[in-house]
Amino acid sequence: MIVRKGVTAKDVAKLAGVSQSTVSRVFFEGAMVSERTKKKVLAAAEELGYGPNEFARSLITNRTKIIGLVMKGVKNPFYPHVLKEFATAFKRLGYSILFVHTNNDEIQKDDIMTLLNYKVAGVIITDATLSLKVTEDFKANKIPLVFFNRKAGMKDFFSVCTNNYEASRHIAEFLIQKGCEDMVYISGNHDTSTSREREMGFVEVLKKHHVHYKKYTSDYTFAGGYTTGQQMVTENKVPSGIFVANDIMALGVLGALRENGISIPETTKVIGFDNIDMSAWPTNSLTTWEQPIVEMVEQTVRYMMAEIKEYSGVSGNIEVQGRLVERKTT
Repeated sequence: MIVRKGVTAKDVAKLAGVSQSTVSRVFFEGAMVSERTKKKVLAAAEELGYGPNEFARSLITNRTKIIGLVMKGVKNPFYPHVLKEFATAFKRLGYSILFVHTNNDEIQKDDIMTLLNYKVAGVIITDATLSLKVTEDFKANKIPLVFFNRKAGMKDFFSVCTNNYEASRHIAEFLIQKGCEDMVYISGNHDTSTSREREMGFVEVLKKHHVHYKKYTSDYTFAGGYTTGQQMVTENKVPSGIFVANDIMALGVLGALRENGISIPETTKVIGFDNIDMSAWPTNSLTTWEQPIVEMVEQTVRYMMAEIKEYSGVSGNIEVQGRLVERKTT
């Protein structure tokens, strides 16, 4: 059907021979309308090219078919991929995505007001944090909230992420088996659960095997990884194994090491985390831990749709398992 501008519910009602309120009930989920009447209204709507106004609907239901998605790390290719998967998944269900880009680590009040003003049906937060005070706005309005690729740090909300702790333990064991006798861990923002858990699992295994390690803190960007790689070379402290908390930083590290003539994997082995598309490029061929984005998105959407149907505010955490993808950097 081609939706035509200017066609109203009144036009559909006239053609179908019903009242305007009947047309409204047909397009509002859950309203009681006979099957015969529904078919007449839908046929008239099809003929006229009528599409219900989502914002008009929201004035009555106090909800739209819009999911708010808050994202900060648009420079990290992992998150545009996540956005694409969410947009595709929700589109199949008749929902649209309202993308909110926040410039701060913590979501600001104006970001929250944008979501509330659009009367979103639910909110997904990827790589930003949320204060306890702000969360009350969502709870008060019974808007389901999911933290994606991180844990909330609060017991009152739902989260979906990779099992970062077990993944990083596996990475440490893998590097030890490859003969690495000293290691470096390059973290991102330490305020995030992802970075903390990846460090925790990795370091725990290194300590168990009495492997010397050093930690560097970066910022989850290519430039940050490149700068850290240069720093290791300048300090003459390039180890035999490097675990980087995400792929885009790891690619920056690779760039710096190769620029300084460090042979990989002969002198040092490098592992990232995420398995973004760029990691598989022949010029990179980065060994990495793959986050199963499709499965993570499916789990998030399943929870979100259940909460939209009947809000419970139930909290919890789903951790999915990824896998090691070995390439030329190890």
